[in-house]
Amino acid sequence: MGRLNVTLCGVGLDNPIIPASGTFGFGYEFAELYDINVLGSLSFKGTTKEPRFGNPGTRIAEAPSGLLNAVGLQNPGVDKVLAEELPKLKACFKKPIMANISGFSVDEYTYVAEKLSADEQIAWFEVNISCPNVHGGGMSFGTDPKAAAEVTRAVKAVTDKPVIMKLSPNVTSIVDIAKACEDAGADGISLINTLLAERIDLKTRRPVIKNVTGGLSGPAVFPLAVRMVSQVAKAVKVPVVGLGGVSSAENVLELMMAGATAVQIGAANLVDPYIARDIIRALPETMDRYNITTLESIIGVAN
Repeated sequence: MGRLNVTLCGVGLDNPIIPASGTFGFGYEFAELYDINVLGSLSFKGTTKEPRFGNPGTRIAEAPSGLLNAVGLQNPGVDKVLAEELPKLKACFKKPIMANISGFSVDEYTYVAEKLSADEQIAWFEVNISCPNVHGGGMSFGTDPKAAAEVTRAVKAVTDKPVIMKLSPNVTSIVDIAKACEDAGADGISLINTLLAERIDLKTRRPVIKNVTGGLSGPAVFPLAVRMVSQVAKAVKVPVVGLGGVSSAENVLELMMAGATAVQIGAANLVDPYIARDIIRALPETMDRYNITTLESIIGVAN
């Protein structure tokens, strides 16, 4: 294995860098800028059963060292993703991909997972459980261990591919949610998703985002991501995918030392579309600076 190689749920990666879902489209859009085959993998845009047009009005707001978003899972729906989006990605990306899926009921999660399982390029499912459970009073699946476990078991039952549960940080104990997912059969844990936040326009005296609240991402959340990745990595035996505010090769090393096997880059893609490529290029020199021989050797060393 090379210096940058890692293995995620039994699947080998040339490097641990994965653009995060929602910030990289379906991947082929970025292929117009550079050869995206330099990436370890990519997590494509969160996919639901039916097409979604997202939230109305203003959906993005700036914040100190970050941004808020309330896009609302805008996507063309699973059938169109299979028929149109993934063939475009296959034409320019030859590595395994991560399918990020969402749903508003357990049945929706399983429907999408079962449909996408037929795609041979999909190597893992990343299951976003930050969605409101329409049959459970609107509370997010990811805020209740029992609900998180229920989704995990349901998705595992319809696919033979590794299932990575993407956790919300908006909970009292993220370890409890992670352990519930692991006990229910999850093959990996991905964290953190965005933090609930709000901005107010001083001129209009109204929330900037039409949805009132949005998810905070960017450098401001990085220390929180490190803390939660470390806590979860110490509590579970399955691999952890770390994300949240990553914008440099140093950030990647820090999250891996906290226990991440792979690292996703989210909001930084919106600021600099070349950031994932440039971080991969910078990793060997940055590793040399800190006397790191291989990335595999530093996973969880701080724990």
